[in-house]
This record gives sequence, structure tokens and C-alpha cells, in this order.
Amino acid sequence: MIPPQYPENEFERQIAVEKYQLLDTLPEESFDNITALMALVCEAPISLVSLLDRERNFLKSHHGIPFNESPREISFCGHAINSDDQIMIVEDARKDERFHDNPLVSEHQAVFYAGAPLVDPDGYRLGTLCVYDTKPRTLTSQQQEALIAMAQQVIRLFEAHYKNLKLEKLQKTLEQRNDNLEKFAGVVSHDLKSPLAQITALTQLIEQDNQANLDEETRQYLEYIKESSDTLRDYIDGVLRFYKTDEALKQAHSWEKSEAYFKDLLGLFRADESVHFELDVVPSKLHMNKAALTQIFVNLIANAIKHNDKEQAVITIRCRELEKAYRFEVSDNGPGIPEESQEAVFELFTALQSTDKFGRTSTGIGLATVKKVIDSLKGSIQLESENGNGTTFRFELPM
Repeated sequence: MIPPQYPENEFERQIAVEKYQLLDTLPEESFDNITALMALVCEAPISLVSLLDRERNFLKSHHGIPFNESPREISFCGHAINSDDQIMIVEDARKDERFHDNPLVSEHQAVFYAGAPLVDPDGYRLGTLCVYDTKPRTLTSQQQEALIAMAQQVIRLFEAHYKNLKLEKLQKTLEQRNDNLEKFAGVVSHDLKSPLAQITALTQLIEQDNQANLDEETRQYLEYIKESSDTLRDYIDGVLRFYKTDEALKQAHSWEKSEAYFKDLLGLFRADESVHFELDVVPSKLHMNKAALTQIFVNLIANAIKHNDKEQAVITIRCRELEKAYRFEVSDNGPGIPEESQEAVFELFTALQSTDKFGRTSTGIGLATVKKVIDSLKGSIQLESENGNGTTFRFELPM
């Protein structure tokens, strides 16, 4: 027996093998289907997908044998990866000096072997797709072509597996960053609110204690301080709400009576007499994440009120039940949104107007929060608007 030699690029080749993170993994149907097919096409009892590790031959798929690895020093595949040919064929291993006293031949009757190297995009030979038989024979040209073609398909599966690994790693990284960002937003918001509250309180105290001594210019400066404090508070609250949406998303779906739900929702805005609500809700009950849906509606309604340019704001809420989802609409009679600005309204910190009708600075956080919640619920949202004729936000959420 002649043990297979290690390739000159063995160090780099081993890195390439380990990159795919397939060593010591469980069987997978996609690979098992290929070995079963090649056993059928080549009329062979054994078919394998092998990966040459440092000291062993790991079998990612092993059709026809019960074990999933063997020593590399007795491996036929170790010889196959050293060949420049597209396929290595051993018609009768008993007559080949490399294998005649190999335990695979003497103990397991591995007489015939045909293996196509698994060559990655960088040219490294990672292992083989191979077939064995217990009798001397060969492969037809069609069978050889099939083995070579399916070896390329195995590499495509390796690449798909590797890309999935990278995507999973990227997803975990993004999730960790989002968690860190949420924690950071919470800490910063808390740390900023305390001094901000003190600034507001001190400003009010100065006004109260010096009513008779303040000139008009000083009063104006104090008013600027209060307005700036209110703006900063709104930003802090908005950022905190944006990064706390996950808490609402964790709540389970529940059945809610539509009439009671929307009565409670609109009750949040009852104090504003300049707003008139119209309801057009068909389903008598809704199966929903109540906290998340409320967060969506509160932001959409508040946005419609703050930017309405009419003496009487009219906001219409509609709900329809589809086959597997609910469709909601929030329409207003406001100024509308210019077509060139409609794609940007859901971007964080994007405000189409610097201030709302109450004179408060727009934060550009509310609609971004709406989009984030709806996306997390696997829903969709779109808007229809005509300059001067109001806006309709239409969103669908799965039941």
C-alpha cells in the first residue's frame, strides 16, 4: 500500500476545507440525494461525499456504508485530490500497488473506485464525490460526465452553505448591534432627561421669582430655553420609543372587540376639539398584537393632527378583513405630501417640515417607528397623497 501524499498547498487547502464548517456535521438531505442518485446512475452500491481533513477522510454523505470517516492514510480520495484529472478511476484495486493491501480492499472489498475531486472556486481540492463497487469494472463516458457534473453541484451546495453561514453571522452581529444601540438609547435618554428636567424647572423658577424684574428681552430668552428644552425632550422620547418597539412586538396576539378597541384608541385624542374622527370598521373582532397596533395608530394619528393645516382636522380610520390579514387605513384632510418626498417619510430623522402646526420642532421619528413595527410584524405599508388634498396611510398586518 502507498499512502496518499499531502499536496504542496496542504496548509491553504485545509483552511479552505474548514472555511465551509462542514466537518463533523450531521447528514443533510441535499447531499444524501446526490450520493443516492450517483449510486443509481453509476450502478454502484456505495457513493460518498468526502472531505479530506488533516488525518482523516470525513464523509459528509455516505450512501451504502454505516461509518462517516476513515483514516486519511488509507483513503482513495487522498490520491484523487493529488491528480490533475477531472476523475480518478481504479478499475481493480487488488492489482494496483497503491491499494492492493489497503484495509478498505482486504476487509471491505473496495475493489472499484471512481472519484471526481471537489474543487472550490479558488482551485483547492477539498475532497471527492466518489463511488465504490465490490467487483472490478469501469464507468461509461456518460457515467463519468454525470459524476463530474454532480461534483460541481456539491461545490455549489458548499458555497450556498458558506453564504448562509455568513448571513447568519451578519444577522447575529446586527442583532447584537441593535441590542447595544437600544441599551445605549435607553441610557442616554435617561441621563439626558434628568438635567433637562432641571433646566425646565430652573427656567420656570427664574420666571416666578423675578416676574417684576424681567425685561422683555430676558423673557424672550427664557422662552427660547423652554422651547429648546421641549424640542430636546421630544427627540429623546421619540428615540426611546423607536428603540423600545421590540417590547411591544413581544406581546402575544389576542382577540379584541373592534368597537371597544377603537373607542379606547380615540379616547387618547378626545381632549383635542379641533379633531373629528370617522370610523369605518367592518370586522367586529380583531386578532392582533394590541400594543404594537396601538403604537402604529398613535403615531399615524398624531402625525395627521400635528401637520394638519385645516381649522377642523378630519381623520378617517378604516379596517377590512382580508383572507389572512387585516387592512387598515388612516386618512386625513391635511395638506398632503409632495410626490417627490413620499419615499423619504419613513426614514429615521427625516422631517418634511421643520415645525408642526403647534410650533414644535418635527423629529422625524414617528413614521420611522411605524415602518419598523409593521416590518417586524411582517406587514406592509404604503401611502397615497395629493398635494393639498390629504394623505392616506394604508397598511396590512397578518392575523
